[in-house]
Amino acid sequence: MVKVITYGTFDLFHEGHYNILKRAREQGDYLIVGVTSENYDKTRGKLNVKQSLIERIENVKKSGFADEIIVEEYLGQKIEDIKKYNVDKFVIGSDWLGKFDYLNEYCKVIYLERTKGVSSTQLRNAEKGIIKLGFIGSGRIAERMCRESKYVSGINFDYVYGRNEEKIKDFAEKNDLKYYSTNLDEFFEKVDAVYIATPHLTHYEFAKKALEKKKHVLCEKPITLEKEKTEELYKIAKESGVVLYEAIKTAYSPAFIRMIALAKSGVIGDIKDVDATFTKLMTDYSLREFDKMQGGGSVTELATYPLIAIVKLLGIKYKDIDFYSYYGDKDVDLYTKIILKYDNAIATAQVGLGVKKEGELIISGTKGYIIVPAPWWKTEYFEIRFENTNQTEKYFYKFDGDGLRYELAEFLRSILNNTENIYIKNEESIVISEVINKFLNKRYDEIC
Repeated sequence: MVKVITYGTFDLFHEGHYNILKRAREQGDYLIVGVTSENYDKTRGKLNVKQSLIERIENVKKSGFADEIIVEEYLGQKIEDIKKYNVDKFVIGSDWLGKFDYLNEYCKVIYLERTKGVSSTQLRNAEKGIIKLGFIGSGRIAERMCRESKYVSGINFDYVYGRNEEKIKDFAEKNDLKYYSTNLDEFFEKVDAVYIATPHLTHYEFAKKALEKKKHVLCEKPITLEKEKTEELYKIAKESGVVLYEAIKTAYSPAFIRMIALAKSGVIGDIKDVDATFTKLMTDYSLREFDKMQGGGSVTELATYPLIAIVKLLGIKYKDIDFYSYYGDKDVDLYTKIILKYDNAIATAQVGLGVKKEGELIISGTKGYIIVPAPWWKTEYFEIRFENTNQTEKYFYKFDGDGLRYELAEFLRSILNNTENIYIKNEESIVISEVINKFLNKRYDEIC
């Protein structure tokens, strides 16, 4: 007898799940199905699982393909299960191609092509909470979102729009997407929501069109480079009854959220200074980041990260702002220091594409301070320090993957619950655009 084993969360059981179980069963005589527990899903970064373990097991039973169902509870269990049940074949979807090659030592590993267009089934509806999302753009960040979306239950990414047909076709094939199009209206008909991952200067155009079509929008940062345009987009979103999110991933990560809450709780007293740095050295000057005609530069590329920390901690009502930049022989800033002055505090944001500096976040108060080491924008660990070093408190949190899954899960939650973004308020997003706008105006004035 040939024994086959497969694993999955099997949340919101759909045609794709049915098909992979059916095809797994066809690989042998006896199929064992491992269903992940709630705790294990959390440890591996799986977010927004909607159904209980019992419900998910019951759905697998109803398929009629499983001869035996077990619960997967911890990392490393697959090897033990394969040995325990004398398994001959391990079967998993092609989304995980190469991920489980290490199991070839214990049995044959088979990757099955997943079912494209799962969202076409009757199971995708408002009650089930599965949202059809489409990509606008097919660059580096879109590639990362493809990987991260696997960890968020309730979303189907099967569509991509772009102006270069050859490029988006390649993107769709590489990421196993069902549909691609160079026709924007046709694309909008296929989706409930869009993820905009195009160059900065195109964000406004695409977001406005999507919102006017009553599509929910998750837009890469910065949402626009002008305060008035960002205000307009939030106004259209409200009038259209849809959700508009700015994709600053740091704001949605568990450790950052916890750190901000502790800082504002008074544990370090009154906050008097925030110093946030984000730099990364880039040497390929042909990239968009170094092209002023495409909105390139250190501020436009990186400033959203330190600015979200500053407005979260000190608010949006700064009194004055100054910029100090280094350009070298380039047309864009290679390093900029932004100083924001408040009534009773001061903040410094330092960003650079051509200058490297320690990427830490320090929040100084009248009783102590918080330090988040580099890379603070992927917050996993921070310390609360006091004059008495024996009182130092250390906090550890897991930051899964690229962190995009956190913003995606919150975006989905807002859509399903018809609620506003609680992690980046509209006015915070608008102020970030305002600061960037002021920098660009200053740069223009200096050049002229």
